[in-house]
Amino acid sequence: MRLVVNKIFLLLSITSALIGLGFLGWILITIFINGISSIHLGLFLDDLVDGGLRNLIIGQLILALLAGVIGVPLGMVAGIYIREYGRGKYATFIRDLSDIMMSTPSIVIGAFVYAFAVAPYGGANGFAGVIALCIMMIPIIVNTTDSMLSLVPKELREAGIALGASKYRVILDIVIKAAKVGIMTGILLAFARIAGETAPLLFTSETSNYFSLDLRDSFPSLTVSIYNLANEPQQSSRDLAWAASFILTVLVLLINLTGRFITRNKK
Repeated sequence: MRLVVNKIFLLLSITSALIGLGFLGWILITIFINGISSIHLGLFLDDLVDGGLRNLIIGQLILALLAGVIGVPLGMVAGIYIREYGRGKYATFIRDLSDIMMSTPSIVIGAFVYAFAVAPYGGANGFAGVIALCIMMIPIIVNTTDSMLSLVPKELREAGIALGASKYRVILDIVIKAAKVGIMTGILLAFARIAGETAPLLFTSETSNYFSLDLRDSFPSLTVSIYNLANEPQQSSRDLAWAASFILTVLVLLINLTGRFITRNKK
């Protein structure tokens, strides 16, 4: 009887995996077929008003990179505190809060940032977009740092202390170095997550048809522009949306594959 139940659950698991992979393959093939036919050199040289995506690609990368510059140190410091210094209810509270934030819908984060970083200033701005992406990125890095540091054997910490090193030197020179591959993988996955986000940017930075580096005004965004272009009646606009979707998908896939490769290479 147990053998029959085991085979039934194995069959259900395989079927579920195949269904999931089937939908994923369907999405990727659709994006590839519709997107690759719209790719041309002008997309990377011209702004949106001239039928290109240059300003949108650069704007999306700037938003994600600035969010990473802020979010990575904050997330790592919080993760280190939880694992190495935190004790009792405070560490538990931060860990639970991080877990809750990881599961918070991105559109809720966008609405939250809108309330204090957009509405009081009279309009969308790039700073609000960076803040929204940063809030999404921090809990992922906190969780990853905490998990990776927990895998470092305590004997390494004890050996460092036995040699006369202070606790912070042990953490910096031994513990973090031992967990750096896992932490780096988590950072890459967090970056891939925010690089493809649309909902929080709809409320915060919106998008711009022109190249701009001024974060005080609406800022170019590839993901928001995909949403806008897909709803345009002109076929040329929808073709641009497919091309932008293809570029964004390739970027996110490359980041994810890089993270997987780093982990696999380490193993």
